[in-house]
Parts: sequence; C-alpha cells; structure tokens
Amino acid sequence: MTTHSLASREQAIFITCLIILWYSTNIGVLLLNKFLLSNYGFAFPIFLTMCHMSACALLSYISIMFLKVVQIQRIKSRSQFLRIATLSIVFCGSVVGGNISLKYLPVSFNQAVGATTPFFTALFAYMMTLKREGWVTYACLVPVVAGVVIASGGEPSFHLYGFIMCVSATAARAFKSVLQGVLLSNEGERLNSMNLMLYMSPIAVVVLLPIVLVMEPNVLNVVVSLGMEHKFMWPLLFINSAMAYGANLCNFLVTKHTSALTLQVLGNAKGAVAVVISILLFRNPVTFIGIAGYTMTVMGVVAYGESKRRYK
Repeated sequence: MTTHSLASREQAIFITCLIILWYSTNIGVLLLNKFLLSNYGFAFPIFLTMCHMSACALLSYISIMFLKVVQIQRIKSRSQFLRIATLSIVFCGSVVGGNISLKYLPVSFNQAVGATTPFFTALFAYMMTLKREGWVTYACLVPVVAGVVIASGGEPSFHLYGFIMCVSATAARAFKSVLQGVLLSNEGERLNSMNLMLYMSPIAVVVLLPIVLVMEPNVLNVVVSLGMEHKFMWPLLFINSAMAYGANLCNFLVTKHTSALTLQVLGNAKGAVAVVISILLFRNPVTFIGIAGYTMTVMGVVAYGESKRRYK
C-alpha cells in the first residue's frame, strides 16, 4: 500500500468517525433533552438551555485558549459586539423554544417541524436582503410546508402550544442563520463558528439567568431534591450540557473536513435517524399520515437543496 493511499484511508476513517460522533452528539442531546424534560418532574426548559450555554461558554474557552482547536479571534469594535449579542439573543430564543416544545411534543414530530427550516430561511433571506431564488427552488418549499401540515393532522400527540413553540424555534433558528450572514458580512469582522460560540454563550447565560429567576424561580430547590432522589439525574444533566457543546464542535469539524453539500445531506438523514430512534426509545404512537407527512417534508428539503445547488 502506497503512502498516498494509506493517508487517504486514514482520512476516510477519520471523517467517518467524525460523522458518527456528530450524529451521536446531535441526536444524543435531542433525546436527552426529551428524556430530562419528560421524566423526574424536571420541567425547566429555560434552565436546561442555560446549562447548555454555560457548558458551551466554559468548554469553548478551554478548547480555544488551552487546546488551541482554532485560533482566537478578538472582537474588534463595540458595534461588532452588539451584533454578536443580537445573534446570541436570537439563538437563545431558538434553543429555549425548541426545549419547551420537547416538553409537549414527541421528538419525531419536533423533527418534522424542524425540517421546515429552509422555508423560513428563504423567507427571511428575501425579507432582509431581497435575495431571490429561482421559481423551481421556491416550488420545492411547497412539499416542505405541506408535509408538516399533513403530519400535524396525523399526529396523535399534537399539542398546540408545543407546536407554536416548535415553529417559533425553527423560525428563530433560520432567522439567526440569515442574520449572521448580514451582521457578520464584513470580512474583517467575520468569526468562525467556534469563536462565535465563545462570545455568544456567556451573553446567552447573562440573558437567561434573570429569565430563569422570574419564570422558573424554584428550579434550584427542585433540581437539588430531584438529584438526591434520582442518582442519575445530575450526571445526565452534566452529560447533556457537555454534549450540547460537543454537537457544536462536531458541526464545525464536519463542515471543515467535508463540504456544505455533504453537511446538508447528512443533516437531512440525521433528522430521519433521530425520528426512528426516538420512536423506538419513547414508544410514542405514530400514524401512517404522520410518517407520510414527514417523508414529504424531508423529500422537499432534499429537492430544495438540490435545486439551490443547480441554479446557484
């Protein structure tokens, strides 16, 4: 075996392991969120988000300042800091909304709604930048939305408030990606995702802390008592928080070592895998109509990505 072929094989093994780790952390944090919010009487989605952001702040600092995963990028101006703070608040809203929805909806339906992200991304891109896509690209968004409408009608565990929070979280996630492109479009102020997480996470913790104190005032007492009663709750909360950072780290590494198209394809498949695993774990009832609706949405997302690539 030549040195070149050996290096190629090692690279392929590395990327395969990275993708498996990316799937594991992303799906793992989703399922653990649902498990924590549905068991033990742990009904604190905002506090859970604050735990995630605290772990991201601490582990981002360690990864960048000590482990040198990426080079530190400094904030260069007050206006840049304000733009990052704005992104952080929007990001907070998307994560909190997603966690609240998991309290009321099964993971399978949560993922079905989350798959409509391209629809909101295209909508906000047009509203904020007047960026237009080809009519074929917009046509592909019809089954994306129609699939969720069909899945909603066939969802046995449908909950209106949970659905509203899930749609809001999906819209906020799309808004954040468009906003990030607009606010950090200056080449000299653009940050990679790891440095952006380093600065966004502490801001998110500062924003979330007073909200937790007002909306979930008894959280510390309940968490302490639940931790004393259930010996696995604290370790699960710690693992869940660390995994939230791991998902962001793996997302950055997969993007760096593959391509945007590969990431998009893997992301579509990841949602389907999460749905199957969640149904097997949580035994939530599903219907043929629900599965058909979700399948239509995923196919629409795949077609949307392909049309964007072709008509770019």
